[in-house]
Amino acid sequence: MTSGTPRQYHRPTLFTSEMLDSYEGGTDPARLSEAAHMTAAALVLRGRANSDPAILERLVRLADADGLQDIAELWSHSPAVTLPGSLWRMYALRRTVLQAPEQLAAWFRDGRAHAPVSRAVAGVAEPPGPQELVALTTDILTGAFTGDFDIALLRAAAFCRVVSLGESLHADAADLSDERRGTALTQSAARLNHTARELEASAAEWRKGRLA
Repeated sequence: MTSGTPRQYHRPTLFTSEMLDSYEGGTDPARLSEAAHMTAAALVLRGRANSDPAILERLVRLADADGLQDIAELWSHSPAVTLPGSLWRMYALRRTVLQAPEQLAAWFRDGRAHAPVSRAVAGVAEPPGPQELVALTTDILTGAFTGDFDIALLRAAAFCRVVSLGESLHADAADLSDERRGTALTQSAARLNHTARELEASAAEWRKGRLA
């Protein structure tokens, strides 16, 4: 980083790979970790200090299109229960819904009846169609910048639990005709359920003032 007059960005800016190369220490893991925590904290602080709807929308859409690559390069290797690790999981969750809204909607629809508490925490998605799920995950991520950060994490975790349960039900059905697909769905559901536990742990750390 250079001294002098602060640069005025018109959109949220993360370190790109080129910027990381020029960051002292290059791609040294310790320096990348420092950059991950620094950018995550700056992003959350900027969002929570700004009520401009246009800026909030750009923050939420930061991982859309090619933006996910920059986020992944910085945040995806951070421990789960950290600020960058938590943000990465929330952005990745929304991106997954954007990429396969019909599939996620089917899993959410089937899981919601078996997880009423998690469904209530995640928020309303009626009917639980593709557009409604995109809107729900957008609202959850927006809440990370406009509301209580721990509540946004818990809503994301609850969403993961509902979808995970629905995916497990689909896995059971798939086992009857395609055991390999059934196994893949079961493993995917287990990973999603694990993500839910990580997000819940992050929410607990945030409440204690220890999520960094």
